[in-house]
Amino acid sequence: MPAAVPAADQPQWGQAWSRNMVSTERGLADSFDPKAGKNVKWIARLGTESHSTPIVAGGRVYVGSNNGEPRDPRRTGDRGVLMCLDERDGKLLWQLVVPKREEDPYHDWPKTGISSAVTVEGERVYVVDNRGVVLCLDARGLSNGNDGPFQDEAAYMTPRATNAAEQASSPSTNAGILPPVPLGPFDADILWQFDLTKSAGIWSHDAAHSSVLIRGEHLYLNTGTGVDNTHKKIRTPDAPSLVVLDKHTGQYLARDEENIGPNIFHCTWAPPSMGVMDGRELVFLAAGNGIVYAFEPLANDAVGRGSRRADAAISITDRREPRPTTPAKLKKVWQFDFDPAAPKEEVHRFNSNRREGPSNMYGMPVFHEGRLYVAGGGDWFWGKNEAWLKCFDARGAGDITTNALRWSYPLGRHTMCTPAVHDGLVYATDSMRTLHCVDATTGQVVWTHELKGEIWASALVADGKVFVGTRRGDFWVFAAGREKKVLSTVKLGAPLSATATAANGTLYLVTMTHLYAIAAESKP
Repeated sequence: MPAAVPAADQPQWGQAWSRNMVSTERGLADSFDPKAGKNVKWIARLGTESHSTPIVAGGRVYVGSNNGEPRDPRRTGDRGVLMCLDERDGKLLWQLVVPKREEDPYHDWPKTGISSAVTVEGERVYVVDNRGVVLCLDARGLSNGNDGPFQDEAAYMTPRATNAAEQASSPSTNAGILPPVPLGPFDADILWQFDLTKSAGIWSHDAAHSSVLIRGEHLYLNTGTGVDNTHKKIRTPDAPSLVVLDKHTGQYLARDEENIGPNIFHCTWAPPSMGVMDGRELVFLAAGNGIVYAFEPLANDAVGRGSRRADAAISITDRREPRPTTPAKLKKVWQFDFDPAAPKEEVHRFNSNRREGPSNMYGMPVFHEGRLYVAGGGDWFWGKNEAWLKCFDARGAGDITTNALRWSYPLGRHTMCTPAVHDGLVYATDSMRTLHCVDATTGQVVWTHELKGEIWASALVADGKVFVGTRRGDFWVFAAGREKKVLSTVKLGAPLSATATAANGTLYLVTMTHLYAIAAESKP
């Protein structure tokens, strides 16, 4: 089972293994006013683009952004940034500042920053940065020294030379390498790293997006492999879509071998989820080829022990049993074709075809009471104008497409959401500016509401309320339930891409430029 965490913290994106967008928090404000300060605990300035869902654990708030508003004058220019803030007042504790990739802007899109949500276990913070590198960070930053086998943070956070003047200033023996900026008290402490490009052979596209799932001693994550800058070619068709790493060392333990790569229509942006079906643990992946997979997790004699070890001072250089250098193959249990009528060969010929083509998924599969709830369809940017919310059984073996489906509900054109399943209802958002409330058993619509702005985020259900933001800059609060009731709407003046987070009686929401901590009866 998932490791136990403090009940009020939110250490990863979504509920435990299931990834359900539902929180057990209570006492959350149903309205707020940033200008008047009503129910606003604090507001923190971020960069100029922020797409990362905030995570709260151990008295700290973690959020990804860009470097549009540098907090360290020594580290300027376009960078990916992960900020660690004090949960009490939003003050900066430390930050990870990562240079952009230099090869091609399509590997690391300008100004996007770090868009992945972190996962926290004890004093360890796991994140995929903007370069497509999996990092294990010390939750305390450098305040307790530079720990771990990785000691080269200064060089990692220093970009390569980009012009003739910078090239001339580089050491003669390291052309193009700028002198590292010395570490300061607000810099991150990297414990280990795993480069998905160099070590797993992936091809990043646009922005690395993931949310690490922890099971015992292992990390499960989507790789972010996808098309090249033409949007019509897979450069590394043999690259994995799902990998498993040792959480203490970052060692590459396992991968899928389902030949997903050639049919990835855009990219592999959907993180994995897990569930227990008939007493059997399964890892679920909504892949970039429009197919949902279930895999057996790796054998792990230490399940449950990892969280206790993480609470102590772990020496991640401790000696362990030798591991094979070649990753093991994850065993597939079943696969479900989300869009069986879609083309399965030469899928990139449908690029920019809004009438027909393959499907993919941006959101995570949600496991709830033996069923999976998945939203997907034509690619938001390059695919057909057709999307669905589907529910199917998570049991079976082999190809379960024809016998597992329980219902299919049409969404508007495209969707990026992870569903929220609560009290017999499913909440989902789409590109037609609509929040949908659907019966979880039958798939019949209960109510819908037009939100007047595009929706990239998922809806969060907590404290009898539904929270969702739009790219127009509006934040909506509804009453959860079968009767539609709008509780409040707040204009925040900047787009929202990220899903809201609830922790310790506080609601956290991110616009492109600010992180808001909303708590009932608070004054800033």
